[in-house]
Amino acid sequence: MSSLSDLDSQIRACKKCKLSEARKNAVPGEGNPHAKLLFIGEAPGSNEDIQGRPFVGAAGKLLDKMIHDVLGLERKDVFITNVVKCRPPDNRDPMPEEIEACSPYLISQILFIKPKLIVTLGRHSTGFLFAYSGASFPGITKVRGKLHVLKIGNLETKVFPTYHPAAALYNPNLRETIRDDFVKIRSEVNSNLYTIDQFFNSDGSSNKR
Repeated sequence: MSSLSDLDSQIRACKKCKLSEARKNAVPGEGNPHAKLLFIGEAPGSNEDIQGRPFVGAAGKLLDKMIHDVLGLERKDVFITNVVKCRPPDNRDPMPEEIEACSPYLISQILFIKPKLIVTLGRHSTGFLFAYSGASFPGITKVRGKLHVLKIGNLETKVFPTYHPAAALYNPNLRETIRDDFVKIRSEVNSNLYTIDQFFNSDGSSNKR
């Protein structure tokens, strides 16, 4: 594969696991291919399956709000994807064999994009990246809200775990916790030697309106 576009096409045609049999659309991910901030969720839901886009349901609206209100950015400034690219039936958790079949796509996306900061949303994406890099994963509540440096292939990058936005839909008390985590993400962006535009664009040009 020579580009994210090629990878996108390969994901949409993938039949590596049984999730491909019931899907309407695979959901590769979307956003700025040169983004320095990458969000990784768990798997598509029903709205994502219909539209072929990540985080377009209720959880996606909350994620968009956090990106806009706290980070001062738009979806097009970042890249958003999931560990698993097809919807599990009834929105169940992805199975280990599904993650194993699909995760090489995620690793390729990370190595193509080369983000400065990865925000993992929930235990599945966090646990996968920790395991892949050989780091111990004691659980999402133990690692969230903190920066971790992980090696993904030949790329060493910062990873910031937080709860999945969907968790805040079921437990409204988590909404403020997630917002606090996004404030920390904003602080991490500002603490770098980059300007805000340089951080989110490899050529230093702004994609913001």
